[in-house]
Parts: sequence; structure tokens; C-alpha cells
Amino acid sequence: MKRQLILFLFMLCTAGVFAQQNTRWTEAQANAWYARQPWLVGTNYTPAYAINQLEFWQEETFDLKAIEKELAWAEALGMNTQRVFLHDLLYKQDKEGLFRRMDAFLSLCKIHHIKPLFVLFDSCWDPAPKPGKQNPPRPHTHNSGWLQSPGIAALQNPAEYARLEDYVKGVVGHFKNDKRILGWDIWNEPEHSSHKLFPVEDLSEKAKLALVLPLLEQSFAWARSASPSQPLTAAIWQDSNWSVRDSLTACQKLMLDNSDIITFHNYRGGDKFEMRVKWLQQYNRPIICTEYMARNTGSTFEAVLPIAKKYKVGAINWGFVAGKTQTNYPWQSWSGQFTAEPKLWFHDILRPDGTAFDAKETDLIKQLTKAN
Repeated sequence: MKRQLILFLFMLCTAGVFAQQNTRWTEAQANAWYARQPWLVGTNYTPAYAINQLEFWQEETFDLKAIEKELAWAEALGMNTQRVFLHDLLYKQDKEGLFRRMDAFLSLCKIHHIKPLFVLFDSCWDPAPKPGKQNPPRPHTHNSGWLQSPGIAALQNPAEYARLEDYVKGVVGHFKNDKRILGWDIWNEPEHSSHKLFPVEDLSEKAKLALVLPLLEQSFAWARSASPSQPLTAAIWQDSNWSVRDSLTACQKLMLDNSDIITFHNYRGGDKFEMRVKWLQQYNRPIICTEYMARNTGSTFEAVLPIAKKYKVGAINWGFVAGKTQTNYPWQSWSGQFTAEPKLWFHDILRPDGTAFDAKETDLIKQLTKAN
């Protein structure tokens, strides 16, 4: 009888552990995890050789030497994380190859003391992704080859959802205990629509959100079911008063309610950044800004980074080495008014040879991360 009771209690405790692993982290768990992290600083990283996620990771173009060179530059600035985008078509095309390349990338990250935050899905830019050789950049145009994941065809076809589920569970499950990984960003800007830039292929915001919202909720559940040791998140970004729940959109509520750690985007100045941080502090969870820094909107390193350090808010700016994504050009470059590189870069920090666009910026980053 005593032995049966012990066995029963053991099974009960074990079941409790697994149940906890398959549910959202508590505030205490999230904050304990964050207490073990340094102040997180990094970029949204795409190698200069790649126009998009597929050209980054596909076997034909994956370039470890180029990546190692750029990660060494990031480490020299004091950076310790990078936000890195994956794509569902990479898993469909070559699952085992993707795992090998991710492992090789993570090995380089570890050498350079960088923990990446992987992004699984993205609703921005080209809605018709295709594997294989990618198109060259559109001249003088911001992010002209960036790809949505899933593409609109897959998003509109429920028969594709089992494949997307396999992708999420497969990637997160394979790396669920990998200490080299910071966390999993489930979906980048799920409310975003590029129908004004791709009027034939993409959907309106309302039509797109009707499809994305339930899939976003499922994607959190799929990732959670893999019992990852790393936190899950998705960043709120659309303007509203984030401190008042009734002012949040259904998508924002879903992201906040399912995220272990709170992430957000801010392309405004330092005052707006600080205001958003204060709004989000009410959730009593770690806070990371996973997109900021657009020089002509006032979102600069000088304006934002000292505030981020003050509150120990992670700071991940868009863009690192200027390359085929051409994100040193502004969003407005899609209208075609640019014929040469802008004097004031929009995003990005370094030129292809590793020299700084603005040495004052890189000096500030080094100074603020020095004691990290």
C-alpha cells in the first residue's frame, strides 16, 4: 500500500511537471529565466549575401564563412543576441538539411557568445514565396525580396495547415532543449498586409487577419506542445494604448496572453519607446523590443538604447550589415524615388566591409554593452 502511494505521488508530480511544460510560463518562471540573461542587445540578422530567409538558409547559398565574419563583428560591438527568421518552405524542402545548417549556425553563435531568437512565421512583404533561386534585389528598394511565411496560397488552404503544424512542432521539438537558443518568436507582425504593394497576390488586412488569427493561436499551441525549454513570444506593434486592455486588438490580446516574455516593436523616438515600456511593465514579465531603429523617424541608437539599458529591456534593432535586403533604404523607396544610396541610412549599422555607417553609433553600442 505504501509503495503504491509513493508510485501514485511520483506519477502525480511527474504529470504536474509535464503539464507545466505545456502551459504558458508563470510570471515567476519568466522573470527567473530573464534574471539569468545579460542585458540583451542585437540585430534582426540577415547575412549581407541573402535577400531573404530562403537565400539565407538554402543549401545552395548558405555561407558559413560570411556568417562567421559578421557574427564576429556583432560580438565586437558587445552584442549577445540576434533575431533570425526561418521559413516554412525550408522545412518542406529539406528538413534534415535545415536542421544541419541551423546546428552549424548555432555553433558559430556559441563561439561568438550570441543566442539567437528564431522567428517561425512572418506576414510581411512578398506573399508568394517560392523555393530555389531567388530574384535579385529591386534597385534602390527596401527589402524588395523579403517573403511572407506562410505564403498567401498556403494561408488560404486549410489542407496546408497540417504541414505548417509539422514545421512548428518539428523545428521547436528538435531544438527544444538547445541552450544555444534564446527563444521562439512565433509570428512577426501577424496583422500586417502588403496588399498595397502586392495588390493581386496579398489580401486586405481584414481578410488576412481572419485567416491568421486562428492559425496564430494554433501556432502557439503547436510550439508549446513540443515542451521547449526556451520561452515563446510574439511582438505587439500596432498603435494603441497598450496599457488599457479594452484598447487592444484581438490579435494583440492573443499575443500578450500567450507569450512567456513580452516583445514589442517601436519605430518612434525615445519618449515613445519609454512610454511603451512603462505600459508593458504592468504585465510583470521580461520585456524585449525586437524591432527598432529607423533613423529618419527619430528611432536612433542615441535616443533608444540608453533607455532600454535603464529598464533592462532587450533591444534588437532592424538590420546589421548592409546587403541584398537593402534596408538602408527607407520604406518609402517602394515608390521608386531613389536612384542612389540615401545619405541618411534608414536601418543597418555596418557597410559590407565591416566599417560603420556612423562611428558614433558603434562607439555608443560598445560603451553601453561594455559592462554587460
